[in-house]
Amino acid sequence: MNTRQARVSIHIAALLFGLTGIFGELIAASAVLITAGRALFAVLTLYLVIHHGGHKPHTRPSLSELGVLTLAGALLTIHWITFFIAVKVSGIAIATLGFASFPAFITLFEGLIFKERSTRSEWLVVLLVSAGLVLVTPSFDLQDQNTTGLAWAILSGLSFALFTLANRKAVLHMAARELACWENLVVVILTLPWCFAEFTTLRLLDWVWLLMLGVFCTALSHALLVSSLSRLKARSAGIIIALEPIYAIFFAAILFAQYPSLRALAGGALIISAIVWSGMRSERE
Repeated sequence: MNTRQARVSIHIAALLFGLTGIFGELIAASAVLITAGRALFAVLTLYLVIHHGGHKPHTRPSLSELGVLTLAGALLTIHWITFFIAVKVSGIAIATLGFASFPAFITLFEGLIFKERSTRSEWLVVLLVSAGLVLVTPSFDLQDQNTTGLAWAILSGLSFALFTLANRKAVLHMAARELACWENLVVVILTLPWCFAEFTTLRLLDWVWLLMLGVFCTALSHALLVSSLSRLKARSAGIIIALEPIYAIFFAAILFAQYPSLRALAGGALIISAIVWSGMRSERE
């Protein structure tokens, strides 16, 4: 995969990620079950692709690789559960806008993990994203349901940032599809015991939504994200994925008539504009 293909892949992944909150709203189940279900369908899909698509599987992972895979899978589990909680508590718009804070967390941690110095402009983005989150926050009272949902969404962004950084390290040693399969398997192992009985209560339509969520918004989008990290820095990938709220808010408005407040839109515009500006500036440099 060359750099141009990596950019196309990450844009498609952003669109699919934008649909994730829509399915989270449609599926009448707990956040843990939605996480387990999407990961289970993703594992089955990726396994079939790997073993019947002419892809030669990687040799048995070393202990260090297993450690990275387990860590990444655990972070992915936290990211998905907290995101779906945010969707259920505060709606799609606030959940996705809170999640969009993750590039700021990447800036904070990438320098520590990969010893890459952050520029002044990147720290400016962190400040602008923080200001945007203040605008998105409905109130500073944790009794407010939307504020609680935003807190869950920010935690989802933090865990996704760490997951992205873990993948940047892991992708150097394993094919993207196989890496995604392993990480989703970790998610299944961590979540399925807690919601196995709940699967018997699902409606047929919920199974359809879970299937689509697992195949398209998980297996395909995850593989696209991971493969793009072989050519793009985590910050560059994060900038494009940060466009997810635009897709999510658009679909939520059409399908569920969920319209964010003007203050939330202003905060979201500040967050997204800061991240996109940073990305464009990096590209020019």
